Amino acid sequence: MTLEPLLSAAPEIRLHVAFALVALIFGPVAIFRRRRDRIHRMLGYAGVAGMAGLAATGLLIDSDFPLVGTYGPIHLLSLYALWSLASGVLAARRREFARHAAWMKTLWFTAIGITGLLTFLPGRVMNRMIFGEASPVGFWLMALGGAGLVLLWLWQRRPARAARRA
Repeated sequence: MTLEPLLSAAPEIRLHVAFALVALIFGPVAIFRRRRDRIHRMLGYAGVAGMAGLAATGLLIDSDFPLVGTYGPIHLLSLYALWSLASGVLAARRREFARHAAWMKTLWFTAIGITGLLTFLPGRVMNRMIFGEASPVGFWLMALGGAGLVLLWLWQRRPARAARRA
């Protein structure tokens, strides 16, 4: 593992990774914290700022598969993230907390989970940092991570024990 690929990457990629780390650290703590108190709110603000920066800087990075100018399919996820953030924050401001939680959980798993796995494609900065030059290990990591996300999604959708017993 080496930081050289990140340190030699374009400034927008380095900034994108910095925002990703903020979202990666603060997002799940705010999302999975049982108490919805001042700490949840403060961590949530940090997670939202990280996710907003992540999505905004994602729009600055040229696509590996451009369709319109330098924009490609992955840029749609940045737009989706910004839409989800706005919807989630608006739901919280309206005190629609179930809707707020649903938006934020979906956004975090989509933006960090799915697109995070895409960063491990061979040839990308994260793949080179973790596995070395053009390592195919990233494909295996994506497959395992994708399977893990599906299992987590299925686990969260299972009925509560009390409901199953009735």
